[in-house]
Amino acid sequence: MKKSIKRFLSSLLVCLLLCVTLLGVAIPSASANHGNWHKVELPVAITPLDLWFDKYEPNHGWLVGTDATLLESIDGGKTWEERKLDLGDGIYRFSSISFSGNEGWITGQPALLLHTTDNGQSWSRIGLSSKLPGDPFKIVAQGRNSAEMVTDLGAIYSTQDGGQNWRALVTQAVGNARNLNRSDDGRYVAISANGNFYSTWQPGDMTWIQHNRNSSRRVQNMGYTPDNRLWMLNRGGQVQFSEVAEFDKWDKKQTPKDGGGFGLLDLAYQDQNNVWISGGSSRLLHSEDGGKTWKRDESAANAGANLYKLYFFSRDRGFVVGQNGTLLAYSPD
Repeated sequence: MKKSIKRFLSSLLVCLLLCVTLLGVAIPSASANHGNWHKVELPVAITPLDLWFDKYEPNHGWLVGTDATLLESIDGGKTWEERKLDLGDGIYRFSSISFSGNEGWITGQPALLLHTTDNGQSWSRIGLSSKLPGDPFKIVAQGRNSAEMVTDLGAIYSTQDGGQNWRALVTQAVGNARNLNRSDDGRYVAISANGNFYSTWQPGDMTWIQHNRNSSRRVQNMGYTPDNRLWMLNRGGQVQFSEVAEFDKWDKKQTPKDGGGFGLLDLAYQDQNNVWISGGSSRLLHSEDGGKTWKRDESAANAGANLYKLYFFSRDRGFVVGQNGTLLAYSPD
């Protein structure tokens, strides 16, 4: 009796597989990408430069970019509306935005700092010293009247009174930086303008610590991993990771074949295993094993733009910003 049932089930499985084949239905692969990227239309033709979403109200987000652009979304980034700001005759490039509750900050170039205490309904301009080393580049809201700001020369400052006074956290700036990134716990890594060395800083340090690159290829971008390592993207499509807590010791260099030789521009973690790299010519690379192997995600292949920066605000909410007004949003299967 048991043998008859097994023969019946085996025959049924064969029939089902035959039907699938004849009908041309593809069987999903276990290694298929677990997601999809699609383009989001923006109401203005600008290059987006930074994104922020409220972790307590995840549908509420802000986007800033070139031409003093400020956009707001209340539906999780599906649609965006422009918020006009009166900044006189100046032409500004908004580089960073951050909120803590109803209090928010925007940095811009040339030398611009904006502050709101009413959830973005109105913005005031904060005066900046003419002796400030560089222009405000990135800011992180840290609570009531508190924020941390870094300039494009790597000078780091903190305020506790709404931007009226600032305390220097380093004794000197790092110098012209190609890229400069901050970890969630307040550590920075900066790449020199020529990409021939990088510098690290962590809270409590008085100065930046300089490190020589470990490759003949110039450094394009760097950042911190969730497990206290550094990631590095080099010219020519190369990626590498440092050892844990050892920022001068590096694992084997990789040059992902699906990178196609195009420049790799940014890297972000979706979770511990899923890692993404954005790059030139609509390149999005995905790793499902923490960065050991990489495959190209084809859902972004027709974006028609260089993809500059990646964001994941949660496991299921990701974005990519790129040239020519490109904004891609991630949707889980």
